[in-house]
Amino acid sequence: MNNLLMLFILVPILAFALLALNVLLAPKNSYEAKISPYECGFLAIEGQTRSTFQIHFYIVAMLFLVFDLEILLLFPLAVTLYQVSTYGFVIALIFFFVLTIGFILEIGSGAISLTNSQK
Repeated sequence: MNNLLMLFILVPILAFALLALNVLLAPKNSYEAKISPYECGFLAIEGQTRSTFQIHFYIVAMLFLVFDLEILLLFPLAVTLYQVSTYGFVIALIFFFVLTIGFILEIGSGAISLTNSQK
């Protein structure tokens, strides 16, 4: 059997089997500390453990991922820096310059501001 076909068959079966085991074998006892109010003061809704979360953290995480992936693109250049000569180095400097301009624009627009603007 083809290895890729085996992967598409085996992985979903294994995932559903492990989820079923979790539903069947996980303890379902709730106790006082589990259903008491959180430290922030929100009351726990039975069956739901979500609370309000500021969108600012998601924006910072998405910006981190974008810049992290762009820096990851420079690893092959770092490994082959002796082989790419001056042309490759200039291209890397242009890439860094464009990355820096984007970072400055994001700071200027307030997307990376760590203070809470809403009160």
